[in-house]
Amino acid sequence: MTTNIAAVADALLASRASGELIPTQPFLAHLNSADDAYAVQDLVAGALGWHEGGVGRHWKSGGAKRDALITHAALPPWGVWASPATAGDWPLHLHGVEAEIALRLGCAVTPEMAQQADQAAAQAWVESMTVAIEVIHTRWDQGYDTPVWLKLADLQSHGALVLSEWRNWRDLDWAQQAMQITINGVEVERRQGSHPLEHPTWGLAEFARHATRKGQTVAAGTVITTGSWNGIYRAKSGDHVLVNFDGVGQASVQF
Repeated sequence: MTTNIAAVADALLASRASGELIPTQPFLAHLNSADDAYAVQDLVAGALGWHEGGVGRHWKSGGAKRDALITHAALPPWGVWASPATAGDWPLHLHGVEAEIALRLGCAVTPEMAQQADQAAAQAWVESMTVAIEVIHTRWDQGYDTPVWLKLADLQSHGALVLSEWRNWRDLDWAQQAMQITINGVEVERRQGSHPLEHPTWGLAEFARHATRKGQTVAAGTVITTGSWNGIYRAKSGDHVLVNFDGVGQASVQF
C-alpha cells in the first residue's frame, strides 16, 4: 500500500467525520487505477467497521457501456432507505439522482461460482428486483466533475440508496423498458431501453468476481444496484423525486 492511497483514505475519513469537502487539487495524482481506488474503499470501510470483516450486503456496480470498465463499491449499511424516503438532515453536498434496477441474490455466491459464471449463470442467482434511486453525493470539492479514480475511491460518489418494494425476478424486454423521473410533480426525463449495459444482469458475474476476490463468499440476500438508466439528474434540496419503471414499480425520495 502506498502513502498516497493512505492519504486519500485519511482525507475521506476526515470528511465523513466533519462533513467538510476535500480540496481535490492536492490529490489529483494520488490514484492511478481502479485497484488504487478499491484499496482506498477498503481502508475507509475497515476504519469505520462497515462490513465486520465480511463482504458488503449492498453494492453499486455498473459501467458506461459493455466495453468500458465496470466498477463496484460496497455501500455502508446505513443510508439504505425504504421508499418513500425522506432525506431530512442527511448530509448531502449534491442531490444527484440515478434511476436504477436493483437485484437481490437468492443464494450465496462462492469464489468458485464467481470464477466460473457467465451471464446466464449469474442471472440464475437473482431472486428478486426492485426500482432503486441511487443518490449521488460527494466528499470532493469538484462535485460532479471529480476525477474518475477519486470518485471511485469515494464509493462512486455514493450518498444513499432508496429501494422500493421487492418483486420476483422476471427477465423483461429491457430494450423496451420505459422509465420516467418526476420532480415536484413534473416529468423531467423519460427513457426507453437506456440501460448502459443493455441488461441489468450483464455485469453481475464480473461484480461477483470482484466481491469474492479476497476469497470471501457473497451472502444470499445481497443487493446490487446495476447502473443508471438516466446518467445523473441534478436535483436540489427541497425536491421531491419519483422514479417509475413501467410494470416494475416506483421509488421516491424527498430531499
